[in-house]
Amino acid sequence: MQKESTNIMAQMPVGRLMIKMGLPIVISMMLQALYNIVDSAFVSNMEGGEQALNALTLAFPVQMLMVAVGIGTGVGVNVMLARSLGEGNREKASTVAGNGMFLGIVITAVFMLFGLFGVNAYISTQTNNAQISEPAVTYLRICCICSVGIVFFSVFEKLLQAAGLSAHSTIAQISGAVTNIILDPIMIYGLLGFPKLGVSGAALATVIGQLVSFFLALTFHLKHNKHVDTGLKYIKPNKTIIRLIYRIGLPAIIAQALMSVMTYGINIILGSVSAALVTAYGLYYKIQQFILFAAFGLRDTITPVVSFSYGMGDKKRISDGIKYGVLYTSAIMLTGTALLEIFAEPLCSAFGLSGGTCELCVSATGIISSGFVFAGICLSLQGVFQALDRGVSSLIVSLLRQLVLILPVAWLLSMLISPNLGNAWIVWLTFPCAEIITAAVSLILFLKARKNIT
Repeated sequence: MQKESTNIMAQMPVGRLMIKMGLPIVISMMLQALYNIVDSAFVSNMEGGEQALNALTLAFPVQMLMVAVGIGTGVGVNVMLARSLGEGNREKASTVAGNGMFLGIVITAVFMLFGLFGVNAYISTQTNNAQISEPAVTYLRICCICSVGIVFFSVFEKLLQAAGLSAHSTIAQISGAVTNIILDPIMIYGLLGFPKLGVSGAALATVIGQLVSFFLALTFHLKHNKHVDTGLKYIKPNKTIIRLIYRIGLPAIIAQALMSVMTYGINIILGSVSAALVTAYGLYYKIQQFILFAAFGLRDTITPVVSFSYGMGDKKRISDGIKYGVLYTSAIMLTGTALLEIFAEPLCSAFGLSGGTCELCVSATGIISSGFVFAGICLSLQGVFQALDRGVSSLIVSLLRQLVLILPVAWLLSMLISPNLGNAWIVWLTFPCAEIITAAVSLILFLKARKNIT
């Protein structure tokens, strides 16, 4: 266990370690959000673009669910692997990595079956407009049937990060994102001799980019991750290891999946008022991901850093990991708030929306982003909770900020919106209020958890 990356995890000052490990992850996460935005920009500027963008919004909750299950499983693998490395237990670390691969196979099979048999029923619960539902079904079916890329990249990304190889996961993430961005206009508009595929082209560009990321991450894992052994014996399911992975990862899966539930619920609530509200919120959601994903990146840095220190039994490094994690995340969210407040109008105007829909999106961006700093506190402390095996605390935070304090309030406020949407801004207030309340609860839960490490 004297490999360089492990020495860095054990010896480098935590503030510097958080930057060294976190910067590549943050960049890769922001780039992932960027190609989601670019994807939407290309789709919105095709013929019938606003309806196509609405279709992508309806498909988005299931895409987030795929990411949720993949990342949540990866978080469990990440924490168990980092802790095993911190303990110097190579055999256990190898078994954890192998079982992560086994779980990736199972998850991929489930989403492929949903893509074949469940997509039509899902989309029909949100709209009966054929001009929106047909492209939504087409887009989502391709993404689900070809989900192997996004699921397995999520697993291998966490394996690399747990071993201190976050730069390699970033290279894989960036390569997939660049591939997607390059292929989007070619496949959507039919450039360079390719047929014009529209929404199908956007889906194909997305899954090809995900496959590129997966294959690169797999290659880096096999070539550079010297802290674990590979072989079929490690992929054989181990009930104890799987239970430990999901003891940590299941709350993370639920936390991520709640984003899907929230978006699905908001789509239905807003759709009962106006399709323009759904489109505006869907576009805002992708724009704000550019900032929110950066916070996710730091959260995913906090988890292995604190978990490794927890495995070592080093209370000073645990405390430093918490301190710098919260500080850096808050700084990113404060910067993001300023950027979105300043550039809300030009960002929303770049998507070729009608004047009314664009105004709704600008309003959502300005109001919802005011709660970013409080969201940053929640996310950073969730990373701490996951590292300290406080999955229930992480789950409570997610339930509050993405379900309990969102859907009922949004539904009540939506009934106050007049038919002309002149006071649609009222419903956007739901989000910053939920972040403020949840941040307060997160701090209370953290103070209770801290007693066990000080």
